[in-house]
Amino acid sequence: MYLFATKTLRHNVSRLGEATCPRPDCQRLKAGGWRLETKRHNKKCKILIEAESLVNMKQKKPWGGRFTKQTADSVESFTESISFDWRLYKYDIEGSIAHATMLARCKLITDEERDKIVKGLKRILSDISTGKFEFKKSLEDIHMNVESALIGRVGEAGKKLHTARSRNDQVALDLRLWIREQLRNTINLVTSLQVELVKKGKRHFNLIMPGFTHLQHAQPVLLSHYLLAYAEMFERDKMRLQDCLHRLNKSPLGACAIAGTTLPIDPAYTAKQLGFSGVCENSMDAVSDRDFCVEYVFCLSTIAMHLSRLCEEWIIWCNDEFKFVEISDAYCTGSSIMPQKKNPDVLELIRGKCGRVFGHLMSLLTLLKGLPLSYNRDMQEDKEAVFDATDTVQGSLSILAELVMNMSFNEESMLEACEKGFIDATALAEYLVKKGVPFRKAHEIVGSIVRECIKVNCRLMDLKLEGFKAFSSVIEKDVFNVLGVKNCIKNYRSYGSTAPGFVKKRIAYWEKKLNNSSPRKNTD
Repeated sequence: MYLFATKTLRHNVSRLGEATCPRPDCQRLKAGGWRLETKRHNKKCKILIEAESLVNMKQKKPWGGRFTKQTADSVESFTESISFDWRLYKYDIEGSIAHATMLARCKLITDEERDKIVKGLKRILSDISTGKFEFKKSLEDIHMNVESALIGRVGEAGKKLHTARSRNDQVALDLRLWIREQLRNTINLVTSLQVELVKKGKRHFNLIMPGFTHLQHAQPVLLSHYLLAYAEMFERDKMRLQDCLHRLNKSPLGACAIAGTTLPIDPAYTAKQLGFSGVCENSMDAVSDRDFCVEYVFCLSTIAMHLSRLCEEWIIWCNDEFKFVEISDAYCTGSSIMPQKKNPDVLELIRGKCGRVFGHLMSLLTLLKGLPLSYNRDMQEDKEAVFDATDTVQGSLSILAELVMNMSFNEESMLEACEKGFIDATALAEYLVKKGVPFRKAHEIVGSIVRECIKVNCRLMDLKLEGFKAFSSVIEKDVFNVLGVKNCIKNYRSYGSTAPGFVKKRIAYWEKKLNNSSPRKNTD
């Protein structure tokens, strides 16, 4: 059906249907995909706009040439992705600017057309960044929203932007650019958490705590050594993110829909503009590859797992039965019914969100496992998993760094706990080894001594020398130089151990390393 335009245009048109009206509003409508017709009336003309509905004039679909019916509202609602992939806008525009530059270099568009396209895209970027841009669900996704706006602003030049490009390689590009940026952001956030852990380790260097295996007292360790264990874990996380970045950093542009293009393009030039290390070697793989999404979310899942382990320990440690840590009131909540409660909710939520990230990893693996080559619309479902996993892990890293900065450790409670569980027993066994006793025999002897101490309710260091000799004649008075947690700490020797000298060197190592990789702020 036809809807008369609201304005009467005072000009002559050569013949019906030509729509050569020079007025900007008419040219804008024509450039936006509307079919314009003219009709002489009292020596004036009126523009007739082909509309799909008098109530709701829907925009023509960019792929609509083959179709005779408009898309059902229910289908538009079900298939749209603009509600979440709008987050790719900066990267979509960045990729389009690089693509337009390449097209001009290859003489597929003129320099003037390139300049119009680039100027229009930058204006759209500014409008989106400042909240002035209206995203339209009828245009399905971020790509069509940007392209439609561009055509509306610059006319025919905008229609040439999609030359030698498909939404298939376009979305693969946008997602790679977005994840590349988030990899760097996540690395920075992990570094910030490491910095706080190392600071706490240095501040509490001499604090001794019981180390646990099977959640039972095992051997004494320095608290700083314990904190540096997490610094090591998070460093491996950063290495995995860097590895992921290395494999991700190839441009899929030029693959087009599946098979490439017959047009004389230069994908390597586009890749270089966008900071990629190279171009994807196979067009079918380029548009269907989401390994980088799976690998990225796996990296996030491993970070979430490490965060959850740390939070689980500190949830236990701030319990009255331990009292090892004191979480600042600013990072705890209370009970709606029990006035005395101080709950470590931040730690609990980080622990809980770990499962959410794991779920996104399984979602991606399940999404991809049955897809034939190459692109399938199922892949639209990758973004929400990637986006939410990123938000969850980055939010957890950020809040935990704050919490660590504002927490304290209870030295008295930790030392008191060290007096339980005979955690110097291994040191006694190694003392016997130094006296020439085979380790298995030494293990058996110390086990018998521990059993005797339990019977008489005393510590190992409380036994008299005669009591020790009842179990082994090689034990002399120098045994008391190895018993007790402070002697244990002092006598550690092996590389990577909790020996004070080694831990001090590792603190210095981490301070230097983390200072040299101080976080840079990145925004999407």
